Amino acid sequence: MPYKLTSLVLLSILFLGCIKPVKSWQKGTLAHERMQIGGDPIIKKVNEHVFTSKEASVGGGGIGGGGCGCN
Repeated sequence: MPYKLTSLVLLSILFLGCIKPVKSWQKGTLAHERMQIGGDPIIKKVNEHVFTSKEASVGGGGIGGGGCGCN
């Protein structure tokens, strides 16, 4: 067990030592829509369309609320 802990600590130090700051000219690439957490917006839209078509429902991506009119 101590061997695993020691190797984990060493690998963590090695990994953290390899992290470099983002350069100013790289920020434009990282800010692109396809680099966002949600993924490609076109693919997301198509997947939502397929889901709503198959489920014949809103899909859960819109406004919450029930059939009683409360939100």
